[in-house]
Amino acid sequence: MSDAMPYKTAVVTGATSGIGRATVFKLRQMGLTVFAVGRNATSLAAIDEECGAQTIEADVRDTQYIAERLSGLEIDILVNNAGILSTRASFHEIDPEEIDAMIDVNLKAPMHLTRALLPGMVERKRGHLIYLGSSGGQAAYPSMGAYGPSKAGLSLFCDNLRCDLLGTSVRVSEVVPGRVQTDLYRTALGAEQAQKALYDGYRPIQPEHVALIISQMIALPTFVDVARVEVFPTDQATGGGSMVKFEQ
Repeated sequence: MSDAMPYKTAVVTGATSGIGRATVFKLRQMGLTVFAVGRNATSLAAIDEECGAQTIEADVRDTQYIAERLSGLEIDILVNNAGILSTRASFHEIDPEEIDAMIDVNLKAPMHLTRALLPGMVERKRGHLIYLGSSGGQAAYPSMGAYGPSKAGLSLFCDNLRCDLLGTSVRVSEVVPGRVQTDLYRTALGAEQAQKALYDGYRPIQPEHVALIISQMIALPTFVDVARVEVFPTDQATGGGSMVKFEQ
């Protein structure tokens, strides 16, 4: 590893598919030792065999167990990628348990894992925290009344971290994708419906594109911090609004 790349180790959550899996492979290509965290033992074994990443089978919410597995190691990079969109429904119809699930996975787990690994980074004055946000955390979308706030909270958490970490040389980056062809909508819509509604006939971003952006942020000199990058398909735009007629 060159002098320009001081980092040696990385942790990637949600590593068994999509952006997480692509990121694990990309960071391994950069010469980093990568700890891939995920729940699917079969997928983790395949990652280990294909690229030599070390694996941790765990739910991302079990931060104490993950921290114990990493105890004594100098972790330089944490990619908080794991996230869920467990349902798509109007907020007045959502199952209250789904509110907890999205807040727990999308916001609380990254915060707790950051809290576990950050003190070592601060002490060594070396580290890069990377978070996968969402356009749903920057603008309102229908049927995302819990998912959107969970990602918006993550985005503000990044901003607060930069304030607290000023002078420590620890970087904080947020990647905010639009439509990426992953399994995120599989639970909410079902695999077949998600493919038909969101991807067929469109040109969505692929996970490898996001992984490339992450690798480029890491490879920049450590005095350069890409605070936030939004990446959308050329065919997608956010914002705008809609109205309905008032009916008495």
